[in-house]
Amino acid sequence: MFAMIFGRRKMGYWLGVWIMGIGAALCAAESPQADCVVFPLWQETIPGALGSEEKDKPMLYVYLPSDAPAPTPAVVICPGGGYAHLAMDHEGREIAERLRRENIAAIVLKYRLPGDGYRHPIPILDARRAIQTVRFHARDWNIHPDRIGILGFSAGGHLASTSGTFFEEIALSSAGKDAVGSVSYRPNFLVLVYPVISMQDEWTHRGSRANLLGPEPPQELIERLSNERQITKDTPPTFLIHADDDKTVLPENSILFYQGLRKAGIPAELHIYRKGGHGFGTRPTAGPAAGWLEDCLKWMKQMGFLPTEQPASETKTTSLLFLMEQTDESEAES
Repeated sequence: MFAMIFGRRKMGYWLGVWIMGIGAALCAAESPQADCVVFPLWQETIPGALGSEEKDKPMLYVYLPSDAPAPTPAVVICPGGGYAHLAMDHEGREIAERLRRENIAAIVLKYRLPGDGYRHPIPILDARRAIQTVRFHARDWNIHPDRIGILGFSAGGHLASTSGTFFEEIALSSAGKDAVGSVSYRPNFLVLVYPVISMQDEWTHRGSRANLLGPEPPQELIERLSNERQITKDTPPTFLIHADDDKTVLPENSILFYQGLRKAGIPAELHIYRKGGHGFGTRPTAGPAAGWLEDCLKWMKQMGFLPTEQPASETKTTSLLFLMEQTDESEAES
């Protein structure tokens, strides 16, 4: 890896070091973990942007394994927060660190939010772009391009499930068309953790629906974003978890999605834990429900997304430096 870095222009190298330092500082500002790289979703024109502040700039926080023996799976992580804020710590950083220890590339998505003026379809546009970015850089980041999944918590679970059910063209996407935008945005698998799935009155999380679609959305839009009703043969294999005592997002959301997957013949696995509540991430206060990630890793192995022998790796910064140099060079070429 160092040979690749030092074989490049010296100016690019030192700029890469400088940018990496800024990236680490920005990661630390978002959460206590600084060993990641901040990567912009768009280098120039951001489709649908309403300004140039940080809230107008969707970003990726990239956690790459070091010295993986072969191209690794990758997971784009969508933190929850009711489409009002993002739980970047326990539904972002903590999950990314754990996945990286399993030799899985983890990419936390900071998507734009309705409270900042970005209602549907902007969040799904950001999620699509995240998948495209990871797939476009798969070779350089040592990622298997056909093992890229998306994981979402709560409202982030709605966004992740939309990534697997909403394949319509978005008019705004043409504004940011480039080489990254030419690759597939379909995820290879979904992981949905206590997800909002439905926008229907009976099952939805009303705060998430109001934030994403507005206070009085048309029935057509409610139907289109009720993802349990939008499953097709193109929807990827899915792993779902929920707690039976979740009073915030009813477990029927996961159950309805699972039933739709079964009906469509899509491989799926559903875990409903007796207790856990909502919003627990992997924190042990939820009891057995907090161990869902172990079950998910087993499922990934059974599905062929994760090698059966996957030794954990040490965290190093070599690949991160190479990544940030790529960011610098792509900006120079823009």
